[in-house]
Amino acid sequence: MLKDKSAIAVSSLVKRFDDIVAVDDVTFRVRSGELFGFLGPNGAGKTTTINMLTGLACPDSGMIQICDIDCTNRPRAAQHLIGVVPDESNLYPELTGFENLCFCAALYGIGKPQRRDRAGKLLDTFDLSKAANRRFGGYSRGMKRKLTIAAGIIHKPEILFLDEPTTGIDVASARQLRQIIADLNHAGTTIFLTTHYIEEAERLCDRIAFIVSGRIVRIDTVANLIQPIQAKHVALFSFANAVNDIKDRLIDTFPGLDFSLPGPCMIRAEADESIRVGLLVRYLEDQGAEVKEARRIQPSLEDIFVQITGIEADAMRREKEKPGGGR
Repeated sequence: MLKDKSAIAVSSLVKRFDDIVAVDDVTFRVRSGELFGFLGPNGAGKTTTINMLTGLACPDSGMIQICDIDCTNRPRAAQHLIGVVPDESNLYPELTGFENLCFCAALYGIGKPQRRDRAGKLLDTFDLSKAANRRFGGYSRGMKRKLTIAAGIIHKPEILFLDEPTTGIDVASARQLRQIIADLNHAGTTIFLTTHYIEEAERLCDRIAFIVSGRIVRIDTVANLIQPIQAKHVALFSFANAVNDIKDRLIDTFPGLDFSLPGPCMIRAEADESIRVGLLVRYLEDQGAEVKEARRIQPSLEDIFVQITGIEADAMRREKEKPGGGR
């Protein structure tokens, strides 16, 4: 159950870089114990907002409170209450996993016996005990992400900021990290999460804020966001070949359906009533399309994201996963 107390309170936040307004009149509240998702495309203002919340940047105007501490003009006043996991690791490649965790604990003033104990327990929790004495620089990407999160919670913070925790890592490590994130939240840690994986946010978050061009365009619970489309019927068709003008021909032939192109050689059909998938497959094949797959799908948060932002989630993920792809 979420508490009424605000872990994070932001009001009318503005941040400019020369003539560019990176964050534009942003206001939101994160309740204590909440897992709050912050979603948007590259350049939307997510990282700039996190930098202000975590004391790495000062707002040009507006207000920031962390656990009732006014951090607007004292950006590091609540550092002891927060943990930060950046999208790129900030640990030392020449130190071992165990040494990195102990070093991070020492920065928070944790005594030597206690920090060694906490480091050992976290290495065990993150399934890194066998790599404890290996240099961090030799870890796989998934192992690096896990140790970076472990370092972010070594001091048992009340609030954890997670910036793209599972981007670019293998499926097994991503699944393990999602479970660890959920467990931390269930144990009472407030979590502020940014991710390019919409299904990850849908699975983990209590509420979600969509930010586009520096402005919050929607904040709501996952259930409330999805509710308007739950009665929709959706089918997805993929082809082995491209067919010119296929969308226009479908619109003319099936006026009761809405069609979109979620990717190359793909068609998405949506309707308020059940879709006759077989009829559509036959029509597509008559038009020269070689249909590889046709399936009904459940509308999801990704559909709402596309509706609200006008940005395809697949395109957002591809941009993030490019070498050097940032926000």
